[in-house]
Amino acid sequence: MAITIKIGKGANVPSVTLELDIRKSMNGDLMIFDHGDIDIVLSAKQNKVTAFPKETITSLAYGAQNRFFSYLQKKGLVIPESIQGGAFYGSMEAMMEAPYSDKLNTAKMTLINISNFIGEERPYFESTEAIISMTDDELVHPDKEDSTELGEVPQAVQKGSIRSGWVRDPYSLYYLYTI
Repeated sequence: MAITIKIGKGANVPSVTLELDIRKSMNGDLMIFDHGDIDIVLSAKQNKVTAFPKETITSLAYGAQNRFFSYLQKKGLVIPESIQGGAFYGSMEAMMEAPYSDKLNTAKMTLINISNFIGEERPYFESTEAIISMTDDELVHPDKEDSTELGEVPQAVQKGSIRSGWVRDPYSLYYLYTI
C-alpha cells in the first residue's frame, strides 16, 4: 500500500511516497510487516519503536533487530541508551529522539528511515527465501541423476543400516535375538 508523508509544516512542504505493507492499529500505532525476519511497530503517541520477531524467535531475528536499531541510532532517530529488550519475549524497543524543531516530526522521519532500512535488507531476505524454496523444490522434484524410478534399485538380501533381529534400546547393549 502506498503512503504519502508530508515532511514539516507550512505551504511548501515536500512529500514522500512510500510502498510498505503497513497497517494502523486501533490505538493509532503503525505496524510494518515488510521485513523477512521482524515486524516493526511505530508508536508516535508513546514516542517508541518496537521490533518483534516473526513467528519463530531465532538468531536471524535478533541480528535483524540489532541491525535495525543500529541503523536508526546512526541516523539519530532513537536514543542509544534506550535500546532494550521489550515487554514481549524476543522483542526490542527504543525511544525516539525529540525533534529539535517544531517543523519536523520524528515519527515521520523514522517511518521514512524504516522504509530505507527495509529497502537495504530486501535483497538479503529475498535471497534467503529463494534458497529455502529451491531446497524444498529439490526434495519434492529431484533431478534424474538424484532419483531412481520404482524397480531400478537392485535386490539384495540385506539393505540399509538397520539389521533385522538386532535389538537396540537405551538401557542395554546391542544384541542379536536368534529366532
